[in-house]
Amino acid sequence: MTPLRWLAIAGPTASGKTALALAIAQRWPAEIISVDSALVYRGMDIGTAKPTAAEQALAPHHLIDIRDPAQAYSAAEFVRDARRLVHDIRARGRLPLLVGGTMLYFKALFEGLDDMPPAQPALRQAIEQQAQTQGWPALHAELAQVDPETARRLAPHDAQRISRALEVFRATGRPISAFHRRQPTDAPPAAAYTIDGLTGALWTLEPTQRAWLHERIAQRFDAMLSQGLVEEVQRLRQRGDLTLNHPAMRCVGYRQVWEALDAHPGPTTDWAPEHWQAMRERGIFATRQLAKRQLTWLRGMPHRRAWPCDAAATTSHLLEELAPLLHQSIVEKR
Repeated sequence: MTPLRWLAIAGPTASGKTALALAIAQRWPAEIISVDSALVYRGMDIGTAKPTAAEQALAPHHLIDIRDPAQAYSAAEFVRDARRLVHDIRARGRLPLLVGGTMLYFKALFEGLDDMPPAQPALRQAIEQQAQTQGWPALHAELAQVDPETARRLAPHDAQRISRALEVFRATGRPISAFHRRQPTDAPPAAAYTIDGLTGALWTLEPTQRAWLHERIAQRFDAMLSQGLVEEVQRLRQRGDLTLNHPAMRCVGYRQVWEALDAHPGPTTDWAPEHWQAMRERGIFATRQLAKRQLTWLRGMPHRRAWPCDAAATTSHLLEELAPLLHQSIVEKR
């Protein structure tokens, strides 16, 4: 039995990743590395479903609140930080738990990324101007012609990622998906996922019934609204240095609330009920689309072990199977 040097837990939004990670961390000495491109931002707590202070006190957490929303954080930076943390946590005799739903981060960590071309401001501006006249769905259709693999993963209104993908293609003549494949196509496939030679496992939470996940997403978005998501976005807007062009503000939920505030200036107490309902529906729909894309990514990961997140006993079964693997991993620390 090969001991685990690390364990990754991936899944779509609202699938229960945080609860599972905390259950593991309460039974074994573990530290959690966030694999989430939204949790890196300070001041964005409600709409990201960031672990609460009480939850973070149950186990050490990493890569949370490490950037201001005006700053960028790339997949390459994540790989650098995650590799360092995995080795540091192992050196402390503890188990690294990589937990999140940003699938590009997982792919970059396991497979590597080719050097991405630098930003091309002139091309980006031309694409933005084209989108203003034609709309993002038209540019999404253009992307589908030159990079169908990337287009399948993106929603027609995902302006940030469509723009970047077209920018890369126009600058290099290569689809951005080609830069996500570091391993030569004629190389033998790996038998398992490794991080700098340390073998671990990727376990995923995936629903057997999509309706279950959709209901969870709706319930969680309603909870975010009741907890003050609109007020959180208002505080971010009041800073004066953020726009929808910043990656942080394009996060699901934040973008929909921001657009609603743009469409209905003035106190939210004056909003008509249909304005609130329209914002809610757009936020839930965007989150469901995100979950769909996350599941598409997961199905392309050949070495994952999928668990049904909508089954009542999933957590207890998973903990039982982990017990011998994690015991040996902790004892044989490297």
